[in-house]
Amino acid sequence: MSVAEIGVFGGSGFYSLLEDVTEVKVDTPYGPPSDAVMLATVSGRKVAFLPRHGRTHTIPPHKINYRANVWAMHKLGVKAIISPCAVGSLQFDIAPGSFLVTDQFVDRTKGRDDTFYDGPITSHVSPADMYDKTLRDIAVSTIRENGIVAHDGGTVVVIQGPRFSTKAESEWFTKMGWHIINMTQYPEGYLCHELGMAVVNIGLVTDYDSGVVADVEAVTAHSVLEVFQKNAENARKVVLGMIAKMPADLDALGKKEGLKYTRGDGHASSEYDIRIFD
Repeated sequence: MSVAEIGVFGGSGFYSLLEDVTEVKVDTPYGPPSDAVMLATVSGRKVAFLPRHGRTHTIPPHKINYRANVWAMHKLGVKAIISPCAVGSLQFDIAPGSFLVTDQFVDRTKGRDDTFYDGPITSHVSPADMYDKTLRDIAVSTIRENGIVAHDGGTVVVIQGPRFSTKAESEWFTKMGWHIINMTQYPEGYLCHELGMAVVNIGLVTDYDSGVVADVEAVTAHSVLEVFQKNAENARKVVLGMIAKMPADLDALGKKEGLKYTRGDGHASSEYDIRIFD
């Protein structure tokens, strides 16, 4: 069933002011997604919104059912994913309040279910250039059009969470030349890639991580929330602006080397339902 073409992983702020929002529940072979999916039309495009932490932010990053979330988007027909998230800065010139459009990731998580290829089908999908170049260009231009500082390219190091980094860890990440730090981009982005959906990540910089690189206080949950809330309207403008600029032919984005969706264990995608809430 194709009921959406563009997907957004983000909270209610992205769709709360839109008209004619429809709530749907998607069953998946991996268990329930973080929440129901919200469907709306933006600039003539059908868009699916799913809060990765749940609509009341009750799911910590290491407990998110990433496979269910991504599979639900694919089941709805989504071909391109916009994945904004709060990030900490690891470099002095990437200041809080700016946005960074990621082009690489480093995985420092552990124990997360991070592939759809659990057998008997065996496949190896390369993430060497995982983030879609066309979507990245759209993101950078849209951010700058809204008067926000946009860093074009950078590496996000993804940590397990829910704890923040020690000063030693943060200093190590900085010396490695990595740019921002986050707890959710892996395996979310990679799973989108496995299913052949083009994906772009926008890091909303909220802090300087442990504070070492800028000689400031270490990050706290309160400080992240405070800056993120200030950035929320900017993020909404950018995401909606990007949707308006999306190419008509989303099938032409990126390298479609992922599954479309076939499981080798008998769980055909048609066995799982989409239910619309009135």
